[in-house]
Amino acid sequence: MSQESKNKSADFNATRRTTLLGGLALAGTALTARAQSFDFKPSQRYPDPSVEVLDKSFLKYRLFSSSVEQLATGFRWVEGPVWFGDGRFLLFSDIPNNRIMRWDETTGATSVFRQPSNFSNGLGRDRQGRLLACEHLTRRVTRTEYDGSITVLADNYNGKRFNSPNDIICKSDGSIWFTDPPFGIAGEWEGDKQASELPHSVYRIDGRSGKLSLITDSLAGPNGLAFSPDEKILYINESRATPNRVIWAYDMSDDGTRIGKRRLAVDANGPGGIDGFKIDVDGNLWCGWGSNGALEAKAEELDGVRVFNPQGRAIAHIHLPERCPNLVFGGAKKNRLFMASSHSLYSLYVETRGAA
Repeated sequence: MSQESKNKSADFNATRRTTLLGGLALAGTALTARAQSFDFKPSQRYPDPSVEVLDKSFLKYRLFSSSVEQLATGFRWVEGPVWFGDGRFLLFSDIPNNRIMRWDETTGATSVFRQPSNFSNGLGRDRQGRLLACEHLTRRVTRTEYDGSITVLADNYNGKRFNSPNDIICKSDGSIWFTDPPFGIAGEWEGDKQASELPHSVYRIDGRSGKLSLITDSLAGPNGLAFSPDEKILYINESRATPNRVIWAYDMSDDGTRIGKRRLAVDANGPGGIDGFKIDVDGNLWCGWGSNGALEAKAEELDGVRVFNPQGRAIAHIHLPERCPNLVFGGAKKNRLFMASSHSLYSLYVETRGAA
């Protein structure tokens, strides 16, 4: 692991450098939902029928006069959204296009934030508000400093390179947790095809020392991860579990650095698959959702976001015309759900907030 080392690679130098928060360079041609549509027709009726209530307990979270909006489209495979409230913008990865995109809340414009991005996937923020990124191509986790330079936080474990860091979160103690499945090195679409050197794993970077530690290597394709609102439970999606994709819940150790025994939190239960997910202040899991393949009956009806309560019961489904890989709560009140969904970015206001 390379602590606080500055990467001056040509790929980043090619990107125009400005401050992270106020005056980010917006290279490239702006993209808007008006420029291209992916089979999306906004509902003219309230409540929006695409917000399907599966259990009446969800009704308190549904806003009667809020509907799904398409904010931008024309991408190849979008992932890892992160909200910057201090700048009123959203960043998200367009992985095959090797770029990070920026959607601006004040203007509605979408533009290129960074290209190349080393085929970044999951994005997050640390406790100081700096951008964290999981990079497939370089097989590392990085932090963007306020001056635009890149710091490598971790790129190996015991001298062996990571597979392709996927999703990332930051705990209140400053520690950074990330998953490392092999998806980005499996082919040439989301990075470079390369050999795996480590098991599929989940890691933790200590917020003070920067020390890297292994959390678990017992999951097949660990993907999304999130903490409960009180940070006493860590949820991890095992995306290659058989027969169904599942989310496991782990009780945290007293010092908050390790996990205990796991228990089943959410089972995809046949058709459908879980991807990235986020948790609201009541502990509900808002899961990126989609079909497992075109051969499934009515596969398109599975695309979108499925919401589970803390007991693992499905209480709602937000139907989208595309599979949703990941999502994040944002907006001024943290009650706007941004859904990065295959080719497009969607949003929906809800009557809850994302957990801190």
